[in-house]
Formats: sequence, structure tokens, C-alpha cells
Amino acid sequence: MSQEQPRQELPSTATLAVGDQLPTREHVATNVSLFLYNAAVWNPHRIHYDEPYTTQVEGHAGVVIDGPLQGDWITQVVLNWLGAAGELKEFSYSNRQAAHLGDTLRSTGKITAIDPTTRTVELDVWISNEAGEAITPGTAVVVLNS
Repeated sequence: MSQEQPRQELPSTATLAVGDQLPTREHVATNVSLFLYNAAVWNPHRIHYDEPYTTQVEGHAGVVIDGPLQGDWITQVVLNWLGAAGELKEFSYSNRQAAHLGDTLRSTGKITAIDPTTRTVELDVWISNEAGEAITPGTAVVVLNS
């Protein structure tokens, strides 16, 4: 028997305010999730699965979580928040610090601007590490249906 999730109100320019926080998602990558992601995107770089190579040859602290995977996680936060209320028009991010297998990462964002005339909402989005540092910052622009 599944529990019914509370219905989330779809965002609209009438109900949003600058500074509103997007929901936060927590991510803990595993060897299997990194393997599947890298297989799906045809990324053979050994730093994403071969720990001896990663630490001894490339000098990383451990198996590295893909930057594009972190970008996907941020995109999912925006799209999950947006739902059917509009469309993602622009998205960008930058990996600033490596994350490693076993790290707990959090993806979230906040509203930085709202234009009710064009129904455009600008967002700052990011991945933060366990220390709360934004290691993958980005921006997004969505256009709402109402």
C-alpha cells in the first residue's frame, strides 16, 4: 500500500517571491549509479570507476562524481519544482570543486528575479557538499504558464 504524497501547488507569478527556496534533494552516488551514468553517456574516463587509477595516477582523493551528473541533479530540482507549470528556457552550471564517492551532496536553488509581465523566473541553483560549500553553482530561467 502506497501513501499518497501531498499535492504540491504549481508555481505561478502570483504565488512566488524573490528569495523563495526550491526543494532540496540529497544525493549519495554509489559505484553502481556512477557506472550506469557513465555507461549511458559513453564516458570511459577511469576516474569515475577505477579507484586505484584515480588515486594513484591522477591524484584524486577517491572516485570522482561526474560534473555532468551534478548538472543533471540540479536540472532535476528545477524541473521537479516547475512541474507542468512552465518550461525551462535556460540552464548553465560550472563545476568548481570535485566531489567523491561517499560524499553526500545536496541540490537546491532559490528565486532571484520574477518578471510578471513575461512570466519569467530567474533562479540560482547549486550543488553543495557536506560542509555546505556550493561546489557546482548555476543559473536557470523558466517561463511560467500563468
